[in-house]
Amino acid sequence: MQNSRLIALLNTLNNKEIKEIKNFLASPFFNKREEVARLFDYLTENITLHQHIPSKESAFRFLAGKQASYDDQQTRLWMSFLLKAVEKYLVHSALFEDEVKTKTKLSEIYRVRKLPKHLEKNLRELEVLQTKQTFQNAEFYTDDFQIQLEQYRFTSANRRMSELNLQKMSDNLDIAYLSQKLRQSCLAISHQTVYKTEYQFGLLDEIINYIEEQKLFDIPAVGVYYYVFKTLSQPDEGKYFKAFRATIAAHGKKFPKEELGDLYILSINFCIRRYNEGDRKFLKDEFELYREGLKQDLFLANNRLSRFTYRNVVTVGLVLEEFQWVENFITKFKSKLDKLYQESMYSFCLARLEYSRKNYKLALQLLQKSPYKDLLLNLAAKTVMLKIFYELDEFDTLDAHLEAMRTFIRRKKIMGYHQENYLNLIQLTKKLMERNPYEKEQTVVLQNEIENLKSVAEKEWLLRQVT
Repeated sequence: MQNSRLIALLNTLNNKEIKEIKNFLASPFFNKREEVARLFDYLTENITLHQHIPSKESAFRFLAGKQASYDDQQTRLWMSFLLKAVEKYLVHSALFEDEVKTKTKLSEIYRVRKLPKHLEKNLRELEVLQTKQTFQNAEFYTDDFQIQLEQYRFTSANRRMSELNLQKMSDNLDIAYLSQKLRQSCLAISHQTVYKTEYQFGLLDEIINYIEEQKLFDIPAVGVYYYVFKTLSQPDEGKYFKAFRATIAAHGKKFPKEELGDLYILSINFCIRRYNEGDRKFLKDEFELYREGLKQDLFLANNRLSRFTYRNVVTVGLVLEEFQWVENFITKFKSKLDKLYQESMYSFCLARLEYSRKNYKLALQLLQKSPYKDLLLNLAAKTVMLKIFYELDEFDTLDAHLEAMRTFIRRKKIMGYHQENYLNLIQLTKKLMERNPYEKEQTVVLQNEIENLKSVAEKEWLLRQVT
């Protein structure tokens, strides 16, 4: 029972939803099986009141009677029926939460049933409702196209001499498509950069040219993704990143929170990549984007903060030496981490902070506190240890650590550009250990090698050690 899909779904329900589902299951229109409603009551009561997940045997005897012989097949059937009923409620609830889509569907129903007065009134209400919409993203224009389509069908059938809205329909369809195509392309190019995957972008070149010719980037739903795509595809052109920041500052409220969060993450990932390649000029932008996003709860999903976001926020804060802010952040957002990674990520980030404050022994103690199952977190922890051993002149320990780290990296095949970055870090650290600090020519050669190498982790740290 504990590992069933039903229990996993029930665990996500809030009190309001539980109450509504009880009413939903009590209606014979949605549910004709009394056992399904009783099973829901039994399970939710145990989960919410007693923090207990009963066994299938207990659930069966609750429904069939204490003296009944356990029937596993029947229990699974009841659980399956309940799962489908709860799924039906969730779909039903989600559909009716969106009043625009509901009334658009109602327009179609009135049209099919040949009720022009009902349809006309509903379309007028839809037009008013659409003008009051907060968000104006691709979905807004898709909805508007569907509304205009129903308006066109009504007008062409009932008012043949009236002006038709074909241009508005075409414009809405274009904007919806352009925005969605650019959004998908931004996700693809971002993923392609990290994982060295090649995607085919179809008509994208023609789309970009069309947007520029028509100056459609002034429409926020198009413009914000246009600037993100240009930022990602032409990273040396800083003007596109600035245009994105300006557009999102002016029109960010026109996007739903989840989509706005995705936009922030895409731009932050660009900043991170540039920093990893040795370009510091977007570092402050990255920090500001994180702070803005955190204030707006843009990075929370189901009230949880991704461990990757948590770590990245700490990283950029430490680079900028915002130590007190970072300490407050680490403590404040610990409870927002997934419990599986909460302690390891918390101790790792505290270790990073203490390392930055040069409290090396405390940092090592914190790093040894938890196992790091996540690949990139594991590498980050090994890197902090590498730096501590070097700065404490523990070169024998460091040499063994570097070899173990190299072996670890080469066993991992799916790391994208991270593999090259960390292997270069190991190679250059070995050269640091082997160099004669009194040989100026040797030092200059190593410094130039570090500066000219595009892909290397901890580039700034390496340069500080060689100078």
